[in-house]
Amino acid sequence: MSQTTAELRRDDNRFIHPWEDLARLDQNQRTVLDRGEGVYVYDSDGKRLLDGPGGMWCVNIGHGREEMAQAIYDQIMQLHYASPWSLATGPAAILSAALAAEAPGDLNHVFFTTGGSTAVDSALRFVQFYNNVRGKPQKKHIISHQKGYHGSTYLAASVSGKERDKNHLDFEERLIHHIPAPHPLYRTAGQSEADFLDQCVANLENQILQTGPDKCAVFVAEPILASGGVIIPPQGYHRRCLDICRKYELLYLSDEVVTAFGRLGHCFASEAVFGIQPDIITIAKGLTSAYVPMGAFLVSDRLLTEINQKGGDSTIFSNGFTYSGHPVAAVAGLKNLEIMKREQLFEHVQDVGPYLQQQLQGLRDIPIVRDVRGIGLMGCVECELKQGGNDLAMDYEIGNLIDKHCQSLGLIVRPIINMCVMSPPLTITREQIDEMVGILRQGVEMAMAEIA
Repeated sequence: MSQTTAELRRDDNRFIHPWEDLARLDQNQRTVLDRGEGVYVYDSDGKRLLDGPGGMWCVNIGHGREEMAQAIYDQIMQLHYASPWSLATGPAAILSAALAAEAPGDLNHVFFTTGGSTAVDSALRFVQFYNNVRGKPQKKHIISHQKGYHGSTYLAASVSGKERDKNHLDFEERLIHHIPAPHPLYRTAGQSEADFLDQCVANLENQILQTGPDKCAVFVAEPILASGGVIIPPQGYHRRCLDICRKYELLYLSDEVVTAFGRLGHCFASEAVFGIQPDIITIAKGLTSAYVPMGAFLVSDRLLTEINQKGGDSTIFSNGFTYSGHPVAAVAGLKNLEIMKREQLFEHVQDVGPYLQQQLQGLRDIPIVRDVRGIGLMGCVECELKQGGNDLAMDYEIGNLIDKHCQSLGLIVRPIINMCVMSPPLTITREQIDEMVGILRQGVEMAMAEIA
């Protein structure tokens, strides 16, 4: 671009970014990214940075894929758009079949949306629609996790449970219930893993009984609570929660916006990693590796059959988007899946994922590191300046300092307050993992020294 970094930053302050602190509007000096290649991005001054968060959990096949750009270009020149209301396109049809072939169980139909938030929102509207058709209009209550994140549209944001995101905004409160996150750090001293698992599962069942099984419609759960800090539930948690849902006739919605498309070494994680076949799965992010925005939810044939049996001659699901099944996005999704399979990226993650986790665990010797956790190519290093403290300003300070120092050393981290989360492109090598973790160590130690 012809503009200087200073000029770009000036103009960028006209852009109200997600999670913008409006008290600092027009004062931000963000890093301006200019291009990407593989696991690296380059800023507007030419500095190379390793993309630790993979964009935002989404650049799964890496940056700068020429064959992806060519596929997108070819589709734009052939047909860049068609209305999804009354017309079909080849790319959307073929992608629907490809996703159904990869999905677990009988999740054989796909509803396309514009991203993760609209995928979750649409899936929840479908749940309400389903129960209305069944003659159970009172069955509308939604249960999800504290510290869970499901999007920024009104209903998806209401279902999200990150307490620090709830300031100065309104949310749906009549139908939403949040149970404690199944966070291993919540396990009390002396409590066995089995007892902690029982407690976590009991939280769901108790909430259902308190609200009333006849009123509860769906349990919404991320396989791994990603934006909450890569929270990994105790083994068997999702399987037992699914059993509870079956017992009380709730649907199980697995939010795989982050975990699908290789992040845990499989196209879908629900069955392959956690042994469950949900009623609904929501996807986005890695679906196109962020080359073009797209989201979707997949739904069980069982639910569709029941709707057809009880809905009469016409049962219209009056929900959709101008860009549902956008042909350019669908081509990106098909090319993305082709690259992942051809290059065996799922198998690659199964190979290098344990190595990433091993290297991250080595950071536990840094005094301010409270916890290190992760699975596959997801990781979190949680820091605290004062043991057992809950000082929000202090947490933000340490996170921002680590971010600043890591960028100066050549690494982008995503500080979620005091937690550094990582989800690099699936193409990352062992050598690049060493580079990433090595810079992170230096950044944490520099921040600790500065604040001491």
